[in-house]
Amino acid sequence: MKMTDNFVLAWRTVKGNKLRTGITVAIIAFGIMALVGIITAIEAMNNSLRDSFSTMGANAFSIRFRERRFMGGGNQQVTQSKTNTPKKVKRSNTGRIITYQQAKLFKELYDYPASVSIGLNGPRSTVATYENKKTNPNVSMNGADENYLKLNGYEIAFGRNFTRQEAESGQDICILGKDVAYKLFGSRYDKAIDRVLRVGGNKYRIIGILKEKGSSAFLQADNVVFATYMNVRQTFANPNQSFQLAVMVNDVNALPAAIGEAEGTFRIVRGLTLTEDNNFYIDRSDSIAETFIKLLGTISAAAGAIGFITLIGAAIGLMNIMLVAVTERTKEVGLIKALGGKRNAIRAQFLFESTLISLMGAVIGIALGVLIGNLVGSLMNTPFFIPWKIISIGIIICSAVGLIAGIYPAMKASKLDPIVALRYE
Repeated sequence: MKMTDNFVLAWRTVKGNKLRTGITVAIIAFGIMALVGIITAIEAMNNSLRDSFSTMGANAFSIRFRERRFMGGGNQQVTQSKTNTPKKVKRSNTGRIITYQQAKLFKELYDYPASVSIGLNGPRSTVATYENKKTNPNVSMNGADENYLKLNGYEIAFGRNFTRQEAESGQDICILGKDVAYKLFGSRYDKAIDRVLRVGGNKYRIIGILKEKGSSAFLQADNVVFATYMNVRQTFANPNQSFQLAVMVNDVNALPAAIGEAEGTFRIVRGLTLTEDNNFYIDRSDSIAETFIKLLGTISAAAGAIGFITLIGAAIGLMNIMLVAVTERTKEVGLIKALGGKRNAIRAQFLFESTLISLMGAVIGIALGVLIGNLVGSLMNTPFFIPWKIISIGIIICSAVGLIAGIYPAMKASKLDPIVALRYE
C-alpha cells in the first residue's frame, strides 16, 4: 500500500467521523487559540511599548528624583531596576524634587557636548477650546524648552519651535499635537498658526503644529499641547511638582561618559558632599520600556503554561479517540493484513489520521488566536500583528501532539493478529 493510499484512507476516516473529529479539533483549537491569542496581544503591546518609548533613543537618558514605579496586575508595584544609577541610593535621601533653580543650574553647568532639555508636566486631563469647538477632556498639557521636542521625538510640521528666551520668559504661546490641531481646526489645521485658543481657561497663541507621531496602548503622543515650562510653572503652580531633565548625546558610545558627567554635575547642583550618596536616579530611556516588557513577559509565560496544559489534555483526548478507532476498525485492520498489508502501512494510516486531526485544530486555533489577539490589541490602539514565530511553534507542537497521541494506537493496530481481527465482533 502506497503512502498516498494511506493518506487518502486516513482523510476518509476523519471525514466519516465528523462529530468525534469536531470535538477533538475543538479541544486542540482552544489550546492553540489561548496560546496564540494571548501572545499575539502581548507582542502587539510590546511593539507598541517600543514605539512609545523610542521617543528618546538609545543615546539619551533622564534625571529623576525618585525611582520609576509602574502598576502591575493586582495593583502590584513594580520598581524599575536601579542598574542605571551609577551609585547606590539610600531611600532616606529620596523624595527631594528637582526644583526650577536646580534644573536651570544643571543646564547651565553641564558642559558635555550634548543637548539638555527641561520639562514640566501640567494638567493630564484638560480641554482645549477654539471658538465653538472643543476637545475631549483628555488633552495633556506639558511645559517644554527649546530642546524638549527633539529629545522626545517630535518634529515641527508647520510653524516653529520655542526659543530659549521664550521658554525662560513664560510667554503665552503653545505648540499643538496633531490630534488637538485636527479636532479644533479640521483638515486645514496648517492655518492654525497665530490663532488664539484656550487651554483650561488660559489663552495661548499657536506658534507651531507637530507632525503626527502616532498613539499607542500606553501613550497618546498626539493629543498634547506644549507651552513653555515657565508658563506651566506660573499658570499651573504646584509646589510638589518636579522638573524633568533629559540629555541626548550625538554618539551612543559617548553615553557612559555623558552619564558620568551628568552625575557629577547634578551632585554639585543638589549640594551633596563627597560622603553622601546620590539622592536622584539616572534612567536610560530604553530601560523604561524594558521594565514594562519584562512585566508582559511574565504574562506571556503564564499564557504558554495555560496553552501547554490545554494541549496535554487535547493529546490525551486524541489518544483515547484513536484507541477507540482501533477497536472499531479491528475487522478492517484484519482484512488489510489478510490481503498483504504491512505493519508499516497500518501504522502510517493511524498516524496520518491523528496528525490530520491535530493540524486541523492548529489551523483553526491559530486563525482564531490571531484574530482575538489583534482584537484585544485594537482596543488599546496597537497595530495589527501576526506572530509568525509562535505560529510556527504552534504548528510544530500540534504535529508533535498528533504523532505522540497516535503512536500507541498505531502500534496496537499494527500488532493485531489478522485471524483474530477478522473474527472480532
